[in-house]
Amino acid sequence: MDLAVVIPTLNAAATLPATLDSLGGGPREVIVVDGGSDDGTAERAAERGCRVVAAPRGRGSQLAAGVAAAASPWLLLLHADTRLGPDWQAAVAKHIACEPDRAGYFRLRLDDDSRAARRLERVVAWRCRVLALPYGDQGLLISRALLDAVGGVRPLPLMEDVDLVRRIGPARLRLLDADALTSAERYQRDGYRWRSARNLAILALWFAGVPPRLLTRLY
Repeated sequence: MDLAVVIPTLNAAATLPATLDSLGGGPREVIVVDGGSDDGTAERAAERGCRVVAAPRGRGSQLAAGVAAAASPWLLLLHADTRLGPDWQAAVAKHIACEPDRAGYFRLRLDDDSRAARRLERVVAWRCRVLALPYGDQGLLISRALLDAVGGVRPLPLMEDVDLVRRIGPARLRLLDADALTSAERYQRDGYRWRSARNLAILALWFAGVPPRLLTRLY
């Protein structure tokens, strides 16, 4: 596919290999943008044939650098701990053919068999359907033309995903018919209720105008 997958990383050596394996051989480019890892992340990415780009730490800055380095007309922004389902390529190809003026995101699935994980997945599905707010752990498929039209990825240390989908707007967002299996480690560590409440508080503060550099202290 004439597609560049852009993956920001920071000490992601433990999760990145599975993410790369889930991509198969479909994308034209896989660009790993490292923010200064000291666990061999960049080396593992290079060994697997990825193009490795260095950028200042922060997903916004790293994604912007990866987009700038890519040559493909379509981009898939993906987290380093997110594995795509086996049908992701078909879903992306269909979207590119049928919805070229829109961006797409995947269904969130968590790698946890608990009831709390299933509840959170339902909440996320509602948030995306009603509020048009997919997060970065669901991936974002977007053409370079549309990304340029909305002003690109801003170099924010936090909330770069919400900032971007808000500029894209509900009318130009579509759910892709494939899963993004994402690590539940933070929810398991902090507790689903506490982590969800903290994420909601950060989102509310961001909408209230609190600068992202201050919100990083809460994240």
